[in-house]
Amino acid sequence: MTSARLPLFPLNTVLFPGLVMPLNVFEQRYRSLMRDLSALAEDAPRRFGVIAIRDGHEVAPSAIGLPDSHALPDPGPTAGFGPDPAKSFYSVGCVADAATIREQEDGTFEVLATGTTRFELVSVDSSGPYLTAEVKELEEEQGEGAGALASGVVRAFRMYQKRLAGARERTLAAEQDLPGEPSVLSYLVAAAAVLDTPAKQRLLQAPDTASRLADELKLLRAESAVIGKLPSLPAVDLTRGPTSPN
Repeated sequence: MTSARLPLFPLNTVLFPGLVMPLNVFEQRYRSLMRDLSALAEDAPRRFGVIAIRDGHEVAPSAIGLPDSHALPDPGPTAGFGPDPAKSFYSVGCVADAATIREQEDGTFEVLATGTTRFELVSVDSSGPYLTAEVKELEEEQGEGAGALASGVVRAFRMYQKRLAGARERTLAAEQDLPGEPSVLSYLVAAAAVLDTPAKQRLLQAPDTASRLADELKLLRAESAVIGKLPSLPAVDLTRGPTSPN
């Protein structure tokens, strides 16, 4: 495993490798992070670590008219995470590569980031304007039987989509091709399934692709069975989770 130091961006959601995440950044600590990334050489990677919050909360207000940089106090790098921030986060996150960072007139940022590789959190440093972390990047192992499991997950995911569309009284759009590569498929399904953060986190930190696919197969079958017994479900996008106000 390769060790590295990354700026840290904690969120109440999980980022998966290969998936795109739009971010609206307005907390002072994360504005500082985006300014530093923007100042890097044009050909330098603009990488930061997205880690899901286990215990704590994102402290930025989101009321109409906010943020107002003159009225809001600087929460500091550890605000909302306690004296030992590492205990507030899950142990595995995802490296994000910021493809675009656009500063707005009010000083906030619109960022489009793509997940690249998983990492294990080693330690957290709160001495700067935003959290940084020492991390170990995790290689993706295929595991035994990943190919066969991938075929089963494709079938289960198609059934899940149909049940979900039926419960919402929607017409299912034409089926899109799913990736054939097992690890890519496993991350796409993990991101697309309507699951809570702990469930998505378990999929992110699965020891290998085969284990992730096996867990997804169980989850999709169980979710499909439950959905089939429900008259309707709230309208939640299948392929998009809520984006952090950060």
